[in-house]
Amino acid sequence: MKIALTMENSQAAKNSIVLNELLTVTAQSNDEVFNVGMSDDQDHHLTYIHLGIQASILLASKAVDFVFTGCGTGQGAMMSCNAHHNVVCGLAIEPSDAFLFTQINNGNALALAFAKGFGWAAELNIRNIFEKVLLSGCECGQGYPIERALPQQQNAAILNQVKLAVAKDNYIDALKSMDPELVKTAVMGERFQACLFNNAENQEIVDYVRSILN
Repeated sequence: MKIALTMENSQAAKNSIVLNELLTVTAQSNDEVFNVGMSDDQDHHLTYIHLGIQASILLASKAVDFVFTGCGTGQGAMMSCNAHHNVVCGLAIEPSDAFLFTQINNGNALALAFAKGFGWAAELNIRNIFEKVLLSGCECGQGYPIERALPQQQNAAILNQVKLAVAKDNYIDALKSMDPELVKTAVMGERFQACLFNNAENQEIVDYVRSILN
């Protein structure tokens, strides 16, 4: 899989810690990682609102398959991601959250808390969360426990249908309806652009992002 990691201003100083743990896990899973958010306090300024836009664009364009994100509590990043109809984002505080989310909800993004509870051995907790998503050996969306598998799979599919119905507009129309300056801030980072432009399969989204930047 292609995986994006994106972090915002309040926790940017921890990016190197989080990225290192993700790379440690993906070295075993053979997934490709794109660090598209803030890499330190001096990087291009992003809020959790921009993280949702980034996740939405990268997933809609098929530049990546999964997004790891987060903020101080993880809540803001999760809500921002779920504001977009093509993103199904969960919140993982500890490893079982990550496993149950991927098995029951079969989402494409996961938000972590990078301040709340981020204390002794926090990097080990984060690594274990990444492992539950990427190295569990289980196909996502299979349900847990097994006797609940069928209704959980059905409900996950229904939720995606509801998100599409509520959205009404197609993706590019929804993207164009946002404040252009908000979108521009979300896509200005060089690493984000490299991930999108080099991997996206939807040219219409790429063209619109280029137009915003120009």
